[in-house]
Amino acid sequence: MNSLAAEADTAELGGLAGWTVDLMDALGGPGAAVAVGLDNLFPPIPSELILPLAGFTAAQGRFSLVEALAWTTAGSVIGAVIVYLVGYFFGRERTRKLITMLPLVKGSDFDHAEKWFAKHGTKAVFFGRMVPLVRSFISVPAGIERMPFWIFLGLTTIGSLLWNSIFVIAGYFLGANWHVVDEYAGIFQYVVIAAIVIALAVFVVKRVRERRNARV
Repeated sequence: MNSLAAEADTAELGGLAGWTVDLMDALGGPGAAVAVGLDNLFPPIPSELILPLAGFTAAQGRFSLVEALAWTTAGSVIGAVIVYLVGYFFGRERTRKLITMLPLVKGSDFDHAEKWFAKHGTKAVFFGRMVPLVRSFISVPAGIERMPFWIFLGLTTIGSLLWNSIFVIAGYFLGANWHVVDEYAGIFQYVVIAAIVIALAVFVVKRVRERRNARV
């Protein structure tokens, strides 16, 4: 795509998409980090829209693909750490009250993430980076339960990098058709959730069989 076409595509973007591209145009890679980090602090902002736009912007030469991956992952991690620290220092009740004050956020969203963390611990932090809403809230119970910070940081970084890479790289190669990623993101998310459920089911069945064999 030539530069004139690229400018035309960018000019046609409006709303959140237009704001995101403008932010990345103004700040470069750090702008991508800010946009993605807001997904953790304000869950109604969908990273599935932001990430392909980061790839699209990289394809226009604002920054490299590697920089797009590095900055978006940094944004995800920094946002998650902020939420972790809120849970760590505020405790359950005050954190829950604070989170439910966010627009379009329900107490049940917090409760769901908390129950998932209670059941799956480290797996919840890693796979939670790939599930909408849970991604934004899973850091809270990790902080409340005082999960060791370096374990939390490592799982969050790896999970975020894997998830972000899918959307950033897709947006990079799709160019002006980056919105196709957003259209199919919901389907992909359901696939990820199904894979997690299946993996957990296999784990549970295997553990139950091991216990039964141990009794025999």
